[in-house]
Amino acid sequence: MIDVLNRGLGGQESPEELARFEPDVIGEAQELVIWQVGANAVFHDEVYSPDDVGAAIAAGLVVLMDLQYTTAIIKPEKIARAKDILSWIETAAANAGVNVFHRFALMERWCVQDGIPIDELIDPTDNDRLHMSEWATNCVTEALYGAIAGAPPPPTV
Repeated sequence: MIDVLNRGLGGQESPEELARFEPDVIGEAQELVIWQVGANAVFHDEVYSPDDVGAAIAAGLVVLMDLQYTTAIIKPEKIARAKDILSWIETAAANAGVNVFHRFALMERWCVQDGIPIDELIDPTDNDRLHMSEWATNCVTEALYGAIAGAPPPPTV
């Protein structure tokens, strides 16, 4: 069984989240921390500097989950920024030697290859069309659980 503690705050991005790591995350002595970053850097691109977002990601790197594939993120005026953020996340993870759970690619595959309408992935109460539906959240959770359960055990010291 996995107990999940969600320490995310809507509208925050890596600079604000990093400031809360010690009390909200590290202080909880978790065995696994998944840090979802990037969506607000795309959605609120007028607020967040790519350099500040990248620096916070590099400084607080634990385990990363990239951004969600939602209507607000893949709009023509946002998709280039989304791809930049995805690249920054990948680079930061590679430099730190940690894995990324590629949620964006997974959700994109659901829509593009599997034919699932993007509206199924969006929270129907979210007028911004940024946040995932309960169905999509459950599917991502199952995929993440499968990735964790199928991972090789850590090396013995």
